[in-house]
Amino acid sequence: MQLKHLRTLLSPQDGAAKVTCMAWSQNNAKFAVCTVDRVVLLYDEHGERRDKFSTKPADMKYGRKSYMVKGMAFSPDSTKIAVGQTDNIIYVYKIGEDWGDKKVICNKFIQTSAVTCLQWPMENNITFGLAEGKVRLANTKTNKSSTIYGTDSYVVSLTTNCSGKGILSGHADGTIVRYFLADEGSGESQGKLINHPCPPYALAWATNSIVAAGCDRRIVAYGKEGQVLQTFDYSRDPQEREFTTAATSPGGQSVVLGSYDRLRVLNWSPRRSIWEEAKPKEIANLYTVTALAWKRDGSRLCAGTLCGGVEQFDCCLRRSIYKNKFELTYVGPSQVIVKNLSSGTRVVLKSHYGYEVEEVKILGKERYLVAHTSDTLLLGDLNTNRLSEIAWQGSGGNEKYFFENENVCMIFNAGELTLVEYGNNDTLGSVRTEFMNPHLISVRINERRQKGMEENKKLAYLIDIKTIAIVDLIGGYNIGTISHESRVDWLELNETGHKLLFRDRKLRLHLYDIESCSKTMILNFCSYVQWVPGSDVLVAQNRNSLCVWYNIEAPERVTMTSVKGDVVGLEREGGKTEVMVTEGVTTVAYTLDENLIEFGTAIDDGNYNRAAAFLETLKMTPETEAMWKTLSKLALEARQLHIAEWCFSALGHVAKARFLHETNKIADQVSQEYGGEGTDFYRVRARLAMLEKNYKLAEMIFLEQNAVEEAMNMYQELHRWDECIAVAEAKGHPALEKLRRGYYQWLMDTQQEERAGELKESQGDGLAAISLYLKAGLPARAARLVLTREELLANTELVEHITAALIKGELYERAGDLFEKIRNPQRALECYCKGSAFMKAVELARLAFPVQVMKLEEAWGDHLVQQKQLDAAINHYIEARCSIKAIEAALGARQWKKAIYILDLQDRNTASKYYPRVAQHYASLQEYEIAEELYIKGDRTKDAIDMYTQAGAWEQAHKLAMKCMRPEDVSVLYITQAQEMEKQGKYREAERLYVTVEEPDLAITMFKKHKLYDDMIRLVGKHHPDLLGDTHLHLGKELEAEGRLQEAEYHYLEAQEWKATVNMYRSNGLWEEAYRVAKTHGGANAHKQVAYLWAKSLGGEAAVRLLNKLGLLEAAIDHAADNCSFEFAFELSRLALKHKTPEIHLKYAMYLEDEGKFEEAEAEFIRAGKPKEAVLMFVHNQDWEAAQRVAEAHDPDSVADVLVGQARGALEEKDFQKAEGLLLRAQRPGLALNYYKEAGLWSDALRICKDYMPGQLEALQEEYEREATKKGARGMEGLVEQARQWEQAGEHSLAVDCYLKVRDTGSSGLVEKCWMKAAELSIKFLPPQRSLEVVRTIGPQLIGIGKHSAAAELYLNLDLVKEAIDAFMEGEEWNKAKRVAKELDPRYEDYVDQHYKDFLKNQGKVDSLVGVDVVAALDLYVEQGQWDKCIETATKQNYKILHKYVALYATHLIREGDCAQALALYVQHGAPANPQNFNIYKRIFTDMVNSPGTNSAEAYHSWADLRDVLFNLCENLVKSSEANSPAHEEFETMLLIAHYYATRSAAQSIKQLETVAAKLSVSLLRHTQLLPADKAFYEAGIAAKAVGWENMAFIFLNRFLDLTDAIEEGTLDALDHSDFQDTDIPFEVPLPAKQHIPETQREEVRDWVLTVSMDQRLEQVLPRDERGAYEASLVAASTGVRALPCLITGYPILRNKIDFKRPGTAVNKDNWNKFLMAIKTSHSPVCQDVLKFISEWCGGIPSTSFSFQ
Repeated sequence: MQLKHLRTLLSPQDGAAKVTCMAWSQNNAKFAVCTVDRVVLLYDEHGERRDKFSTKPADMKYGRKSYMVKGMAFSPDSTKIAVGQTDNIIYVYKIGEDWGDKKVICNKFIQTSAVTCLQWPMENNITFGLAEGKVRLANTKTNKSSTIYGTDSYVVSLTTNCSGKGILSGHADGTIVRYFLADEGSGESQGKLINHPCPPYALAWATNSIVAAGCDRRIVAYGKEGQVLQTFDYSRDPQEREFTTAATSPGGQSVVLGSYDRLRVLNWSPRRSIWEEAKPKEIANLYTVTALAWKRDGSRLCAGTLCGGVEQFDCCLRRSIYKNKFELTYVGPSQVIVKNLSSGTRVVLKSHYGYEVEEVKILGKERYLVAHTSDTLLLGDLNTNRLSEIAWQGSGGNEKYFFENENVCMIFNAGELTLVEYGNNDTLGSVRTEFMNPHLISVRINERRQKGMEENKKLAYLIDIKTIAIVDLIGGYNIGTISHESRVDWLELNETGHKLLFRDRKLRLHLYDIESCSKTMILNFCSYVQWVPGSDVLVAQNRNSLCVWYNIEAPERVTMTSVKGDVVGLEREGGKTEVMVTEGVTTVAYTLDENLIEFGTAIDDGNYNRAAAFLETLKMTPETEAMWKTLSKLALEARQLHIAEWCFSALGHVAKARFLHETNKIADQVSQEYGGEGTDFYRVRARLAMLEKNYKLAEMIFLEQNAVEEAMNMYQELHRWDECIAVAEAKGHPALEKLRRGYYQWLMDTQQEERAGELKESQGDGLAAISLYLKAGLPARAARLVLTREELLANTELVEHITAALIKGELYERAGDLFEKIRNPQRALECYCKGSAFMKAVELARLAFPVQVMKLEEAWGDHLVQQKQLDAAINHYIEARCSIKAIEAALGARQWKKAIYILDLQDRNTASKYYPRVAQHYASLQEYEIAEELYIKGDRTKDAIDMYTQAGAWEQAHKLAMKCMRPEDVSVLYITQAQEMEKQGKYREAERLYVTVEEPDLAITMFKKHKLYDDMIRLVGKHHPDLLGDTHLHLGKELEAEGRLQEAEYHYLEAQEWKATVNMYRSNGLWEEAYRVAKTHGGANAHKQVAYLWAKSLGGEAAVRLLNKLGLLEAAIDHAADNCSFEFAFELSRLALKHKTPEIHLKYAMYLEDEGKFEEAEAEFIRAGKPKEAVLMFVHNQDWEAAQRVAEAHDPDSVADVLVGQARGALEEKDFQKAEGLLLRAQRPGLALNYYKEAGLWSDALRICKDYMPGQLEALQEEYEREATKKGARGMEGLVEQARQWEQAGEHSLAVDCYLKVRDTGSSGLVEKCWMKAAELSIKFLPPQRSLEVVRTIGPQLIGIGKHSAAAELYLNLDLVKEAIDAFMEGEEWNKAKRVAKELDPRYEDYVDQHYKDFLKNQGKVDSLVGVDVVAALDLYVEQGQWDKCIETATKQNYKILHKYVALYATHLIREGDCAQALALYVQHGAPANPQNFNIYKRIFTDMVNSPGTNSAEAYHSWADLRDVLFNLCENLVKSSEANSPAHEEFETMLLIAHYYATRSAAQSIKQLETVAAKLSVSLLRHTQLLPADKAFYEAGIAAKAVGWENMAFIFLNRFLDLTDAIEEGTLDALDHSDFQDTDIPFEVPLPAKQHIPETQREEVRDWVLTVSMDQRLEQVLPRDERGAYEASLVAASTGVRALPCLITGYPILRNKIDFKRPGTAVNKDNWNKFLMAIKTSHSPVCQDVLKFISEWCGGIPSTSFSFQ
C-alpha cells in the first residue's frame, strides 16, 4: 500500500498546538478533529469543513482550560461522538445526521481518574482506559459504566480488532492485555498477552498480528498468542525518533505508525505470512505525528501533528477503470472500493477473512458485483448495497452466474447449482442439476410475508428432464418430488412457495400443491403462463383463449377470454393489472378483475371482512362460489363466525347458516354479559365441534362444564342413543333406565330387531335376544349366543328350533357346531359334510367314526379340486391314498416337485406316462438337466436329445447322443447339420455344431469365406490365441489394400500396431485420423509429433491455424526448436507467437554454443535478451577478454561475475595478490576474505576485514579464536601471541578479550598467568565498568582451577568484599573469610557464620555443630535418622524443644506404621496440650482402635498406655487455653473409650468378670462415630453370644453383616436402622475403609445368623429395663432423661449409685462390689491397675477395706 498526500485539512501553527485526537464516522461521511483548544472540527468526506463545537469541562469552576481531550470516537450509527477528558469524565454529544443539527449532550460518565484513551466498537458500548490502569465499559443505553478489568499501570493506548468485538489495551509498564466483548469463535485467549519492552503508545491490532511500538524506536509484530514474529529496529537510525501513534487499515492488512517527520507503512504479505515494510512517507517539518485516523472504507488516512496541522493522504495499492463506468480502488489486498463514475455512489467490497481479492467483475446489467479470492467468492448488489462472502474453492473460472432473481444469485459449476442470498455470508443451498436454464429453476425468498411464517425460502429445480424436486432452503430438506411422464420445459413457484406450476414439452400446464402432494393438469396447449405479481392469481394462454385463475385453490374454476394474438407480458401498477397481447402490429391491454385479485391478497393478509365485502359486490359465478367456500373455511378456522355465517348464507347453505346464526346469538349474548370473546364460551365451542361432525370433542366440552343434559340432548337429537346412554352411565344419570326403555321401544318401532337383540344380549336376557335374532332372520347370531350359555343349551326345544332355522338357511357348519355341542355326532357329521366343513368333519370322524376318515379326506380333496384349489387337494388325496388323483392334482396345480416326489413312490408302469409331462415343464423353464433325467425315467431318451437340439445345447445333445450312437455317426451327423445351417445363413448355429464335434478350423474357414472377420477373430482367440496378433495384422493389411481404412484401423490397433495405423492414414493424407489415433493410443507425446508433422506439411499460416485449433502452437514451436528445426520455429513464432522468438533465439544460441560457433552464439544470446548467458559461455571457455567485452556492452551487472571468475582462476594458480585485486575491483571483498580464510592466511583475512568490512571484524576475530581453540595448545599460543600484539598496539580492550579466551591447554600456570594479565590490563587501562566485568569473569574461572586466594585478592582490588568472602569460603579458608568480614564489612559476619554452620552440616560434623547451633544439630540428627541421639540431646534442652522433636519422631513412627512405639514415646515424655499435636494423638488413638488382636487380656498394657497418655493430655488441657473446647471434649470421650477398652481387657483375664467385659463391649457401641463400626458390632455380638445373650448377639451380628456388605458396596445408604430406634447407638457413622474382621470369621457369623433366623426361636428385639428403654442406653427415649454411665460396665446407673469426687463419675454398687470381689479372689495386677487409675482419675475411691497390697 502507498500513501499519497492529497490536501492539508488544517494548517499547522508556528508553535506547539497538538492535535489531541481524530475520528472518522462509520458511514465515512464525517471526520472529526479535536484541537489543543478543546474544539471539535467536523469535515465532510471531501475534506471541506462543515461544522464545529466546543467541548466543556466537568466542572466550570475550574475553568475551560482545566482539561485535555484524550480520546474521541463516533458511534456505530455515526450520529453521536464520545469525548474522553482528563478531568475524569466522558461526554457523549448527539450531533445528528445532517450538518448544522443542534449538538446536545445525551450521556455523561463521571470517572475516578483521567480518561487516557477511548474507542466505540459496538452499539451502546464505549470502552476506555483510565490513568489509574482500569479499562472500563460505558453503556449509553443504561447510562452506567463498569470495569472490564483493572491493572496497576496507566493505560497508554487502546485499539480494537477489525470486527470490533475485541479490544487491546497498552499500559505504561509495557503490558498489553486482550479482552473480547463478544465471542468471535476464534479460540484466542483473553487476559495479559504481551510484555512489551517499553510503553506501547503506538498499538495496532491487524488481522494476523499485533503491532506495538514506543520510545525504544523498535516496531515489534506479535502473533495471536503473544509470540514475537518480527522486529523492525530503528534504534540505530539517527533520523528516527520515538513512535507516538499507530493505525490499522479497516481490512487489517496494513499498519501505519507515526513518529517525527515520518509515517512508516507495514503491509502484511499473505503468501509469505510476514510484514513487509513499504517506503516510509517522509515530510520535512511535519514534526511529531500525534494522531492518526483511517477512513472506514480504507481510502483515506488523516494524520494530526504536534503543531496542529491535519494532513490527508490517499491510501491505495492500485486503481483501475472497469468498462469506463466504474472505478476500482484497491485500498488493501482484501478491500476494494467500487465507485460508479456516473452516479458517484460507492460500495466497499471487503473479504471478512482477510483473503486477497484477485479479480472484480460487474455483471447482470451492471448491477451485480462478483469477485474472487483464493478461498472465497464475494457477491454484491450495487443497488441495495447487500454484500456476501462465501467459502468457494477455485474451479478455474468455469462458474456461470444468473442474476434473474433480485434476492439471490444462482451459480452453476460442474453440474452443481449453488444459491447465495445477497447480504448473507452462508450459501443458501446447493443441489446437483445439469439444467442451467433459469426457466427450469424457481427460487422464492420471503417474497410475500404470511401470517405465522417468519422465514419462507424455497427452491424448485429439475433433477432430470422429467423429475422436479422442491427443497425447503431453511431446513435444507426435500419437501416434494414430482415424477412426470414427459420432459418439463418451464416451472415456477408462487410467491408464497406453496404451489408449483410447470409445463411439459407437450404444452400441458400442471399445478402441484406442495402441502397435499397432489398434481393437477389445468391447461392444454399452453403457450404463455405467468403468476400475477403480489398475488396467487394465474394467467395463461391456450391458443386463442386467455385463461385466468382467480382462486388457484379451485383450479377447475377458470375465467376464459378470447384473444386474437399472443400474450407477451403482464403489467401491474396503480391498482390495475393488465395482460399485454400483440394483435398484428398493435399491442392491446386486457384488464383483469382487480377485485378478485384483491380478494386473494386479502385472504393472504388475513383480512376476511375485506374479502367478504369484495365478494358481496360480485355476481354468483362458479369462481365466486369457490371463493365463498374458501372464505367460509378460513373464517371457521379463524373463529370469525359472523363472516362464516355470511359465507354460508351467500352459498345458500341454509342449515349451516341457521346453525351458525344461533351459535352467533349465543356468542354475542355471552360477550355482552361477561365481556371478552364469546367464541371461547363452551356452548359455542361445542356447537363448532358439532358443525365439524366431531361429536366426541363436543361431548368432552360439555362434560368439562358438567353440562351432562346438554351432551345427552345433543346425542338424542342426532338419534345416537348408544353414545347418549354411555354418557348417562358414566355420569350416573337418574333417567338411565328410562333412556334404555325408550331406546328399546324406538328400535322395535323402527323394526331394528338385530340391534334390539344386541341390546337384550348386553342386558343378559338371552332368551329374548335369541327370539329377536330369529325374528330378524339371524339364526347364526342365535346359535353363537346359545353356544356361549350352558343354561340355554339345556333347552332342547330351543336348540331344535335354532338348528332347524340354521339348516333352512343352509348354515350347515354352525348347525354342525350346535349338534356337536349337544353330543349328536351323527347329525353334526352330516351337517359338516353338507356345509363342506371338512376340517371339522375329519376332526369329529377321528374321534367318533375313524373308519370314515379316508373317505372324508378323498371327499375333501374332490371338494378342493371343484373349488380349483388343486394345491390344497394334493395332501388330502395322499392322506386318502388316492395316488393317481394326487398326481393329477399336483400336475394341475403345477406343483412339479411334489408331483416328482409322488411319482418316485409309484411303480414304473404307473409313473412312466406322467414323467414326460413333468419333463416338458422343466424343458420350458430351460432346466434341461432335470428334464433330461425325467425323460430318461419315462424311457423317452430321443425326446431329450431333440430338446437339447432345439435349445441349441449341442454339447449336451452330443453327450447324450454319444451314449446312444457311435462317435463317427455323431460327427457326420453334426457336420452335415452344420453345413445345412451354413447354407441357411445360420452361421452361429453352424459354428456351435462344428465346435461341438471339435472342428473349430472348419468354423474359422466358414467365417473367413463369408468375410465375417469379427467371428473369425473370436474363434481364433478362443482356439488359437497364439495366432491372434498375426491374424489381426494380416486382416489389417488386407483391409488397407481394399481401402477399408476404418476396419483396418481396428485390426491394427488390436494387433497393438498404432504406428502402422498412423502411417496408413498419413500415406492417405488423412491427417485428422492419424492425429486422433496417435492421441488415443500413442502415449503422451505421439499426437503432438503427428500434429507437428501435419503442420510442417501445411506450412505458413495454415500450420498456425491448425496448431492454434489443437492448442499445440506453443508446444510445436518448442518441439521444432528442440529438434533443431529453427527455421520452422522462427516462422511459427513470427506469424503467431512473437513473444516466443527470444526463447527460440536462446535455444538456437545454445545449439550454436554446443557446435562451438561461439561468435554466432553470442549474437543469438544477445538477440534472445540473454547477454549474461553469452558472458557465462565465454567465462566457461576462459575467454576473459570476450566475456568482459560482452558484459560491459550488454550486461554491466555481470562484469563483477567475470572478475570473480578471473579471480578464481588466479587463486587456482595461487596468485593471491592478483585474485585480491580482481575481487576488490568486483567490489566483492567478502569473497577475498573467504579465500584467505580457506587458505589459512588469517592475517591477510583480518587486514581485508579491517579495511573493507569493519562490521565483521569482531565475528572474524571470534572465528579465528575458535580455529585456534580447535588447534589446541598450538592454537592457544597463537591467541597469546595475538593478545601481546594487541597489547603492544595499545588495543587493551582487544588484548583483554584475547587473554580471556585462553582456555585449559594442560598448563594451568599459563592459563592463570593470562587471566591475571587480563585483570591487570583491565584495572589499569579500561573503564571501571569494563574492569568490573573482566574481574567478575576471571574470578569464578580462578576459583574453578582452585586458585581461591588469587580470586579473593582480585576481588578485594575492586572492593568486591562479598565476592572475596565467597572465594575464601569456597576454599574453606574460614578464618580469612571472617577476618575480611570483620575488618572490611561487619555486615557479612553473620553471613560467614551461617555458611560455616551449613558447611559443618554438610560435612556431617554434628558434634562440632552442637556447640554452634543446637537446633541445627538436632535437625541434622533428624535428617540422618539418629532419633535416639536427637531425643537424648533434646532432653537436655527446654521442654518446648523436646516436644517439638518428640512430635517429629512420633510422626515419623506413625508414617512407618509403628503406632505402639509412638505411644511409648508419649508415655515416656508426657502429652503436652499443644494444638499442633492433636492430630498425632488422634492418629495414635485411631490406629489403636483399628488394630487387630486388641480384644484380649494380653492387650491390657497397650490400652492402659493409651488411657494414661490421654489422661495426661486431658489434665494438661484443663490447665491450657484449650480447656472446654470441642477438641478437649473429644479427647475426654477418647479417654473414656480407652478406659473401657483397658477395663475390658482386665476383665477378660478373670472368668467371673465375663459379663462385665461383655457389657463394656456393648457400651462401646454408643461411640461408633469414633470406632470402626464393623469391628465394634462384631466384638459386642461375639461377647453377647459368649455370655448367652442371644437376642442381642443376633441383632449385633446381623448389623455387623449389613456393615460388611455396605463396606463392599462403598455406601451406608442401604442400612436398616429399625432395630436401634430409641437407643443411643448412632446411625450416622463413618463407613470403614476396609473390612476389620477376616473372611473366615465373617463366614462363621453369617452361618450362625442364618441358622438362628431359620430356627425362628429368637425375638429380634433388644432387651429393655424398668424405664421401658434399651438396657444399655443412657438416654430414656420416653422421658429424655440421661443416666450416668457406670465406670466399670458403661451401662446406665439407675439405682445403687456410688458417686466419686470428680463430677459426673459414678459406679453401680453391684458392679463395683463384684469388681472388688474379683480382685480380692484373683489378686489380678491389671485389675488393681484399673482401680489405681480410677482412683487417680476420679479423685480417690469410696472407702473400703480393700488394699492394693
